Parts: sequence; C-alpha cells; structure tokens
Amino acid sequence: MHGRGMAGATFMRFAARTVLSAPACKAVKIRGYHRQYLTIFRSNTSTINGGRTAFLLTLPVLSYLGVEAYRTVQSATVVHALEKAEEAVEQADYLYSCGETEKLYQLLLQYKDSDDAEFLWRLARASRDLSLLAHIAADEKKRLTFEAFEYAKKALEKNEACFAAHKWYAVCLSDIGDYEGVKVKIGNSYIIKEHLQRAIELNPKDATSIHILGYWCFAFAELAWYQRKVAAMIFASPPTATYEEALAFFLKAEEVDPNFYSKNLLMLGKSYMSLKDQGNAVLWLRKARDYPPHTEEDKEVHKEALDLLKKLSA
Repeated sequence: MHGRGMAGATFMRFAARTVLSAPACKAVKIRGYHRQYLTIFRSNTSTINGGRTAFLLTLPVLSYLGVEAYRTVQSATVVHALEKAEEAVEQADYLYSCGETEKLYQLLLQYKDSDDAEFLWRLARASRDLSLLAHIAADEKKRLTFEAFEYAKKALEKNEACFAAHKWYAVCLSDIGDYEGVKVKIGNSYIIKEHLQRAIELNPKDATSIHILGYWCFAFAELAWYQRKVAAMIFASPPTATYEEALAFFLKAEEVDPNFYSKNLLMLGKSYMSLKDQGNAVLWLRKARDYPPHTEEDKEVHKEALDLLKKLSA
C-alpha cells in the first residue's frame, strides 16, 4: 500500500485489481485475478440511419440493387469499426494483465476523445496506475492523478449505467483528495461511498467494488478519537462506520469471488482482530500469509500478515 492518507491512494490502491465484467462481457482468469476481455459494442442506430438518409437524398435515382450494395458497404464499415474497437479493448486488457502500464497508457491515450465509457474508464485506470509508478516525479504524479479523475468523470457522463465508471470515479476522486485538503477529502468520502454503492448495484458480482466499500468502512471505523473530533469540527455529521460493517463487505467479496485478492484476506483478519475474535483473525491472516505472491502488494500483504500473526501469538 502507498501510505498517502486514509482516503487517498492508500485507501484505494487495492482497487487497481481489475473488475469482474458485467453479463455482456466475457471474463477470464489470469494470474488469479479477473480480467475483463471482451465488451459488446453497440452501434448508434440513429447515426447510421441519419447518414443513410442524407446520402440517398443526394441521389436522383438509385436502383434497389444499388441501395442494397450501399447498405452492405456501410454495414461492413460499421462492423469493421466495431471490430477495431473490440480489438483495442482486448489489447488494452492484455497489457493490463501483463502489468505493461506505460504501453497501456500510450495505447489508450489514442482514445481520450472517445465517447465510449469502456475506453474512458480504462484510460482513467491507466493514468492512475502510471501515477503510482516509483519513477514518476511528484509534479507528474499530480498531473496524472487529476487527469485520471477527468477521464473517469467523462466515462460516467457518457454512460451512467457503466459500473466500472462509477468504481473508477470513486477511486480517482479519493486520489485527488490528497491534494485538496482534509475538508475536501472528508466531504468527498460521502460521494465516494455513493458511487461504490452504485457500482455494486449495477454489478453485484464485482468483488473488488465490494472490497473497496469494506475498506471505506474499515477506514472510518479505525479513526482515532482526535481524528473524529477534527472531522466533527468540519462537518456536523462526519462519515461513520463500524468494524462489523467492514467485515460484512469483506466476507461478501470473498463469497462472490473466493481467494480473489490477498488484501481482502488480510482485511478479514484485521477486522476480526479489531472485533477481538482471535480464532477467526488467525484463520484469515494465515490465508493471507499463504497467498501466492504475484505482485509487490501481495508481498507486502504476506509480511503484514506474518507480523500480525506474531503479535497474536505473543
């Protein structure tokens, strides 16, 4: 985890796990994580029909065969465009699965003016992932963080029914809070929660959205008394949550997609620790410790789980 504040990149880094696709998508497993590979793109019928009508009005005479030939050519052009879009999405998801962050960013940057939310939320994710790379300078990190938010915002504007757009809007909004002060960060927390809830409503099978909402609850349940006091001074009713609520979301995420994410296993252990349930805490911390490490974050989880197990056995 990158420790940049309770509701910042530390709060959301686990969201970089990609999403389980909606029913119209085909999902496959790569290195133990769900990767979205194919999205069904639908043509804009009004645009196509409008274009055909305008074309026909310019011709005084066009035989039936001529019309059909034109329709066939136009249809082939549309299909080709859709196939190219699908190929671009597949290529983007492949690069994401391989951890090729910079190549992915350059690929998706070609679609920054797209009206398709499927490109835009992926670009938001890629911009954010790029901002988290160790070699990225502070000023570039900030630029990419705000850029990611703009792409996520645009994705949401283009398709309010896209669960991934809601998810990445919440993640990116959390990130920019690190640059806008405590008051803005706390205020944004309400909005973040709303979009996570909407993402889950749109796709109840996305374990990572459920996990993020669990982490949101855990973060606010964990606030020290003096932090609560500061929050109460800024807001009459600051966000609140309990460890029980956090635990319920972590368990639900595990139910939806068992063993999908090392961090979820760790948070289950930490939630049970906070609730003084040592037996279940040990059970889940051992699972987190034994999770096959694929990423640097998995290695960090392994270390933290080991440390907590030692603490419990002391």
